Amino acid sequence: MSFLSILAARSLLQDSSDAELDKKIPAGSSFYVGFDPTSPNLHIGNLIQAIVSIHLAKSSGLKPIILFGGSTGSIGDPSGRSLERQLLDRSTIDANVASHTRIMQAIFERAGVSCEFVDNYQWTASVSVLDFLRDVGKHFTVNYMIAKEVVKTRLEGDGISFTEFSYMLLQAFDFLHLYKNHNCRLQFGGSDQWGNITAGLELIRRSVQGDAYAFSVPLCVDSEGKKFGKTAAGAVWINAASLSPYEFHQYWLNSADADVEKLLKIFTFMTLEEIAQIVTEHAQAPEKRLAQICLADQVTSLVHGSAAVEEANMSRSVLFGGSVLFGGSALFAGSMQNLSEDQLLSIFSGVPSSEITRTQLSELMASDLFLLTKLVPSKSEARRLIQNGGAYFNNERLSDGNVRIDTLINADRNILVLRSGKKNYHLIKVVS
Repeated sequence: MSFLSILAARSLLQDSSDAELDKKIPAGSSFYVGFDPTSPNLHIGNLIQAIVSIHLAKSSGLKPIILFGGSTGSIGDPSGRSLERQLLDRSTIDANVASHTRIMQAIFERAGVSCEFVDNYQWTASVSVLDFLRDVGKHFTVNYMIAKEVVKTRLEGDGISFTEFSYMLLQAFDFLHLYKNHNCRLQFGGSDQWGNITAGLELIRRSVQGDAYAFSVPLCVDSEGKKFGKTAAGAVWINAASLSPYEFHQYWLNSADADVEKLLKIFTFMTLEEIAQIVTEHAQAPEKRLAQICLADQVTSLVHGSAAVEEANMSRSVLFGGSVLFGGSALFAGSMQNLSEDQLLSIFSGVPSSEITRTQLSELMASDLFLLTKLVPSKSEARRLIQNGGAYFNNERLSDGNVRIDTLINADRNILVLRSGKKNYHLIKVVS
């Protein structure tokens, strides 16, 4: 299969400048995709671009160039926005570029694909305004630029500044530079970038009479037509500092049955035959969520590594009944799990929590703690809950409501988890 056919079969192809571009690009050429450092974070929309790059590199032999917009990021891409972006200072942009580079390097290394990382600030910082207007601006009419959908949309709304209006020229200049200096013959990006991308083709054609090509990747939407990768809390980030590997893994586990086949095609490197097989198995027992587990494991492994997948699955088993005890109490000997306190905070980030001093803790019995955290309305209810086997301390069933809490944990542990019944959790943070 040609690489365009591979992408199309995975719902990763929307527009292309030439239906046979995969046959026309010379062997040994490179391609590029760009990321603007408007934030230190990258999200799963950016991950799609990385995945497409990996598919291209493996199926076509073309060399990937990952461009970070140290220059364009200081201007602000108007695509997909109704208002101007806040301009960033140089130190912030440089820090964001460094963050993006670390994230992408790790992903490409896990995929076994080597690529070149570049920053467009390297070749634009020294270009004067006069040189830019003469060498780039003269090749574009205002009519051409305002006909682009992104500009047209902004003109119909609150308008667009000259700064953002010039963005497509800067992106076109990037393509021309890479064409001349890096043997780059192909650019791709999200469908909202199509106007900027084709401006690069125009500049190469007009300025050096060269042949270059482009395609775009569609916006990923779910079965209800909503943009995929958004939650009530915001974007789904792919860097662990902004979204823990456990939460990332959990996001994919919660995928709807109606979406999971499409997501396997887009976000994993499983063959279409393998995907069809897992979807068939999933349909036979949807409650087991086999397809979602496969999806979550595959994507988390690519983004965070195989160790993160193991930790996420261990965390998931903890949340649904496995032990989370760290301490050496004989009461729970042999059932402890080696979860860090950071992992616990991530796993139980959405449950009610409270703080208690270590001195207070030393004076409390198990039944007192359940009453204090309002998991039960009275001490008699706490005793009854424990007697009936429905009370859990660090996910271990309690059998004695009069046992002192400080005898169940190590003195250096500061996170405790209480559970009443199957799903009622409460997180306790022990403070000095």
